[in-house]
Amino acid sequence: MVDQTILIQNGHLVDPSQNIDGPHDILIENGRISDLVPKGSQTGTPDNAQIIDARNLHILPGLIDARVYVGEPGSEYRETISSASKAAAAGGITGFIMMPETNPVIDDVSLVDFVCRAARDTAIVNVYPSASITRGFKSKELTEFGLLKEAGAVMVTEGKHTISNAQMLRRALTYAKDFDLVVAQETSDRDLVANGVMNEGLAATHLGLPGIPREAEIIPLERDLRLAALTGGIYHAAKISTADSAKAIAYHKGNSNRVTAGISINHLSLNENDIGRYRTFFHMSPPLRAEEDRQAMIEALGDGTIDILVSSHDPQDVDTKRHPFAEAATGAIGLETLLAAGLRLVHDERITLSRLVETLSTSPAGIFDLPGGSLRKGNAADLILVDLDKPWVMSEDKILSKSKNSPFEEARFTGKVLQTLVAGRIIYTNNE
Repeated sequence: MVDQTILIQNGHLVDPSQNIDGPHDILIENGRISDLVPKGSQTGTPDNAQIIDARNLHILPGLIDARVYVGEPGSEYRETISSASKAAAAGGITGFIMMPETNPVIDDVSLVDFVCRAARDTAIVNVYPSASITRGFKSKELTEFGLLKEAGAVMVTEGKHTISNAQMLRRALTYAKDFDLVVAQETSDRDLVANGVMNEGLAATHLGLPGIPREAEIIPLERDLRLAALTGGIYHAAKISTADSAKAIAYHKGNSNRVTAGISINHLSLNENDIGRYRTFFHMSPPLRAEEDRQAMIEALGDGTIDILVSSHDPQDVDTKRHPFAEAATGAIGLETLLAAGLRLVHDERITLSRLVETLSTSPAGIFDLPGGSLRKGNAADLILVDLDKPWVMSEDKILSKSKNSPFEEARFTGKVLQTLVAGRIIYTNNE
């Protein structure tokens, strides 16, 4: 089957990988970008080409979400690879990295192969499996990094877990370096977290909930960064949330080009006060922080200290969320609102659109060595058409994810994905 030729006309292309931010036409042939034509240049229309008029729309490289939890295998009632891919397409995400936190844990070649095959057969976007650092997340035995990468794993991580044994993490960083594999960690000291469920401070005291000190994130992060410097390993701080964490990342980045950091859109958009009267959809890990930390995170994203923005999509069903706040599961869905929530920062002139696209597409592709993140000639035509000014409301009945635990329920956004293409094929069209 020959892919249809598509000509996208009159759109405004933003592609940080090429320093492009202006009107362009894009020609797609055989699933790839065959030509980029600036406005004012002559554009030939191939015979039988499908014309897409992108007037008043922005054309962006497809987004790559580097931290997505999926219930398959083991908890398909929460989310399948197929349902996650449909939600991703609606949010402009053309590829995502799937966390190994499944049942069973993705810690061997057969399970990586399962994810790859399931994605090939059921997903409409690109799905990249990650694998656990240790078998069963038990911090006792390292997995076979080389074989896992050969099978298709694009990074190693313990998901929501943190390796507390410094020697084990040192070995992991040293071992992963041999295969150019990224070691990604969420940093949380479980002894300091103890029974805490939200950010330690006045808000927690007011609600009568046990707090989690910022040091529970910062102390293991600083340890990890020193181990990364010691080993020369490729280290990614998966989700930071405090001003001091950003300072630590900035310091170590000054001494190494192998340290990167990410943040979830939740920690850029929300703070501890959004918990309100014990709203469990705002129970997250790390916890939502004070407004001062949120502002510091925005600054760190803008100046490049933080490299990527993720949804940290974590579907939970009614049985795990409809509990008292302290007993509810952590996590929130986010594939469908990642870009829209990020655009709030653009509309507020806190970051540029180009910088947002870089953190959502170009940078994750570079850090994890993934295809995508750029609309250069010859690259796969993974792209999205976005109306930056289209208002919409996130209502539960329109959520495509199998789980509905969105912290942005009934939130008002400005900016909507109208069309998503993967390898030159239209996989999503907004019909509202």
